[in-house]
Amino acid sequence: MANLIEFTKTERDEIQGPLLEIRGVSKVYGSVRAVDRLSIHVQKGEVLTLLGPSGCGKSTTMRLIMGLERCDEGEISYRGELLDSAERAIHVPVHKRKMGMVFQSYAIWPHMTVFENVAYPLRLRNFRAREVREAVSHVLSLVGLEGFEDRPSPNLSGGQQQRVALARSLVFEPDILLLDEPFSNLDARLREQMRTEVRILQRRLGITVVFVTHDQIEALSLSDRIAVMNSGRIEQIGTPQELYNLPGTPAVRDFLGRTAMVNGRVGKDREDGMIAVELEDGQNLLAVERNSGADLAPGDRCSVAIRPEKISVVDLDAPSDLSSCNLLSATIEVLLFVGERYEARLLLQSGESIPAFLPPTARWREGQDLSIHFPPSEVQVWPA
Repeated sequence: MANLIEFTKTERDEIQGPLLEIRGVSKVYGSVRAVDRLSIHVQKGEVLTLLGPSGCGKSTTMRLIMGLERCDEGEISYRGELLDSAERAIHVPVHKRKMGMVFQSYAIWPHMTVFENVAYPLRLRNFRAREVREAVSHVLSLVGLEGFEDRPSPNLSGGQQQRVALARSLVFEPDILLLDEPFSNLDARLREQMRTEVRILQRRLGITVVFVTHDQIEALSLSDRIAVMNSGRIEQIGTPQELYNLPGTPAVRDFLGRTAMVNGRVGKDREDGMIAVELEDGQNLLAVERNSGADLAPGDRCSVAIRPEKISVVDLDAPSDLSSCNLLSATIEVLLFVGERYEARLLLQSGESIPAFLPPTARWREGQDLSIHFPPSEVQVWPA
């Protein structure tokens, strides 16, 4: 098998198909299937995020890609070359995979300077001293650490250590960059800054990124595609917009963003082709577009789901083309001011509470009664 580090630019450009393929891969620890027959592909130049709660298998998947773990089932291919196969007893070691990786802990060596940390992968690969100096200088400028070459690693802030780890993973020009929760040790402001910087850097270099996180905002803001994982498997994969607006399973719906849920029962089909849903209070009806619902029959119990930001407050005294359908009475139960909006919990007549976002331009108060509207195109119906 060819040493993957030795691919030339021409050879890399000639390789067709996905950059990385994972086919039916499983990893078992005792009686636990951490990764369960996982299949996914990564295209050249994209940012693919593995998103899910702790224990879903996303970090194990990353370690399998890197070569830190071996597959118990299935195969992993990279640029058309087989990296790992339990059936064929093939396993390419980590140092031959030409992949950069940034760990959650950064793994910065405290006895080395910034220059020595970043230069380490090049010296392992026997680069000449002049080449090392040029490459380190270039990559430090990319991550905004010019002039830090001689700084001892322990004297760096958390954000600077994160940049050193990123520079070290990029210095040997890998074809793919693996990021395993790299921002989790940073404060909120630094996380936001680093998300933007990594996205700009990724676009500038055209590098492929596989990103692991449990943070929904990181996944939505950084990704070209997101694979939501649960119990070692992929629940759904798609663009951030697809997964957020059209979740395919309750697990995706509930993990990716907040959702307002009310219970009801499916009514008869309406003349306009929508589904009628009678809420549990027995006094309110909702109209829901048919293509947004599951295969439900009249009389079936169901749950109606809508994102909080899609709920609008209606001034019943103002002219409106809204009918009484999809209008609900509510009371502000809890009100939190978060700067650009109010986050509220609304109590419905049925006794159910739902989250909603209210504009900061009005004066709201807890205990205030109001009317809210659910746009039919923004509602999904799920089996109860």
